[in-house]
Amino acid sequence: MDKIIAQSKHLCPFLKTTSTAALRSLANAKGLAAKAQGCPVMASAMEQRRAAHSSKVTTAPATSAAPVHSTPRGGAVGSVEFDLPRPTALDAEHVTEKDPATDYESVYKEELDRKRKDKSYRFFNNINRLAKEFPRAHSTSEAEKVTVWCANDYLGMGSHPEVLRAAHETLDKYGTGAGGTRNIAGHNRHAIKLEETAAKLHGKEAALVFSSCYVANDATLTLLGQRFKDLIYFSDEMNHASMIQGIKHSGARKVIWKHNDLADLEAKLAAVPKSTPKVIAFESVYSMCGSIAPIEAICDLADKYGALTFLDEVHAVGMYGPHGAGVAEHLDYDYYASNGTLPLSGRRTVMDRIDIITATLGKAYGSVGGYVAGSVNFIDWIRSYAPGFIFTTSLPPSVMAASTAAIQVQSASNASRRAQQHNTRALKQRLAERGIPVIPNPSHIVPVLVGSADLAKQASDMLLKDHGIYVQAINYPTVRIGEERLRITPTPGHSEELATELVEALEDVFTRLSLKRVADWKAQGGHCGVGTDTNVKPIWTDTQLAS
Repeated sequence: MDKIIAQSKHLCPFLKTTSTAALRSLANAKGLAAKAQGCPVMASAMEQRRAAHSSKVTTAPATSAAPVHSTPRGGAVGSVEFDLPRPTALDAEHVTEKDPATDYESVYKEELDRKRKDKSYRFFNNINRLAKEFPRAHSTSEAEKVTVWCANDYLGMGSHPEVLRAAHETLDKYGTGAGGTRNIAGHNRHAIKLEETAAKLHGKEAALVFSSCYVANDATLTLLGQRFKDLIYFSDEMNHASMIQGIKHSGARKVIWKHNDLADLEAKLAAVPKSTPKVIAFESVYSMCGSIAPIEAICDLADKYGALTFLDEVHAVGMYGPHGAGVAEHLDYDYYASNGTLPLSGRRTVMDRIDIITATLGKAYGSVGGYVAGSVNFIDWIRSYAPGFIFTTSLPPSVMAASTAAIQVQSASNASRRAQQHNTRALKQRLAERGIPVIPNPSHIVPVLVGSADLAKQASDMLLKDHGIYVQAINYPTVRIGEERLRITPTPGHSEELATELVEALEDVFTRLSLKRVADWKAQGGHCGVGTDTNVKPIWTDTQLAS
């Protein structure tokens, strides 16, 4: 089918700007050929090709559709109906010595040169985290020790003794790989246990594990948009690339609402009939700026306008709530801390009100993989229809055992979460005293604003080379141009001594590079919340941290 679509895009100047995913969606719905007939360019081209090939190629009548079959990897056979003739050897008549082949390498080089020119080219540092010395690591040489201040292993679970024990025991007994997809040899006790544990964590009926939360988001959002006729996505403008891609791949209509702006969201929901299927897609903690979504209010709007809620808790699981289930759990902290013994005045918890929750095993749980949790029918539906699940090799048993252990450890104690929050508060305060600009937020993220891709890269390089501190520069497309930053993530293992080293190193770098401080941004009217006297209260209250 993709060959036919490519041929269509070649013939029609209007389709050249249409994504392959959108064309594939139309083809699956048997609507592409009909739409093509209404196009003066495409209809004429189709008729000319039929006439040109009629003596050598047998085609279906114009009023019927010729089946085109494809056999994807994995053995599934599917078919689509399409009205264009198949590419044939006759196309070779267009190939001449004066018609050179595409210079593929020049395209690669041109694209890479563009990124280098605009300073968004990404350099990967060779950082090897040391399990017994967390958060220390070594670079290229084992003698070159550095302190990692930007990892997403927020709680240091990647080197936790219980997690390592579970991984070692399972590895020794069951080997390195899963043996195949979940349908072919990859389903095992470790997958079952992990999914039960994840579902219980979020108070959902079931969960499904994927190779990453990127894949979980992509597969789930793609399927929803493809299977619900006329479904509309209402997507927060700051949503992660995995959510953006899933929505794009679905072919469904997307309405973008301003970040955390409830008035804008409601205005856009109100413009659509309640009977129209819709999904509000958003995150709990936005990882590059540290903002937190108004989840309960979004649930209110979802109820009012008949929408499903899709919440990505990737940067919140393990970090919030008395059991680490995320921000949705944290919003009813006392209720869950009492294991449901405190009254809720007849209302449902915020976590119960969320229809679909996705999360990762690769950040606060220190492992790899992701999952989606929801009703038993929803999860079974994803399991049965989502190609991103069906055709992907299962995670190794040792990884799933380690992930289960990490969730269980964090569900049983708040100690690591509280230590991380204390360290975050202390660091933000010390940076504020130096006038080093931290984008204000209520979460565990410490984004230090630089505002230039080139300067952010220089600052990162100087921290690593001159101070043995690794903090990655964040630039476009992860953040907007002009909002480049250093993203710092304290952990329970970052002691006061290490924090002092970081603050002094940042002071040195900001001075040497003449980077803008809070006063400078304030003089310009503020930027990204810096210099606007924003009073943001941490989501973890003093009482919760002390209890």
